[in-house]
Amino acid sequence: MNNVMNKHIVIEHIKFALEVKLNEAQQAAQSAHQDATHEQSVAETQYDSLSIESGYLAQGQSERVNDVHKSISLFAQSYDVNALPNIGFGSLVKAIDIDDNAHWFYVGPSEGGLKVAVKGEQILVITPSSPIGKAMFAKHVCDECEYTVAGQSYSYEILAVM
Repeated sequence: MNNVMNKHIVIEHIKFALEVKLNEAQQAAQSAHQDATHEQSVAETQYDSLSIESGYLAQGQSERVNDVHKSISLFAQSYDVNALPNIGFGSLVKAIDIDDNAHWFYVGPSEGGLKVAVKGEQILVITPSSPIGKAMFAKHVCDECEYTVAGQSYSYEILAVM
């Protein structure tokens, strides 16, 4: 496990992952819109709900595009390659669990659960509203953080905050 991670490269990977997510959302929205407006989607009877369902899907996909745009904007405000003294938005964190397995986290404003791979290492985006984010937020190097999800307890020691 690498002891050093280039934060600038991690940020570039996150930017790329968000752009891919946006592109996928835009394609899905465009496809849903085409389906909703296609002549075969017109209701043939009062019980034919295909056009209504297609419309809802198109609306939902458009909202997904808007959400990804918002995430990209919020992330742009969190990108800071300078090391931070404690964990906050834009922090890249290396921590070890109780089995001495190392883990990398990036504290983002949204998109918790997004994973990017950099030099064979997985970096998980976490948010301060998630259980792990709440446990880590404002911690320093050498601090321990613990949290429980669905009855399962987790514990990490912070090794680096970048």
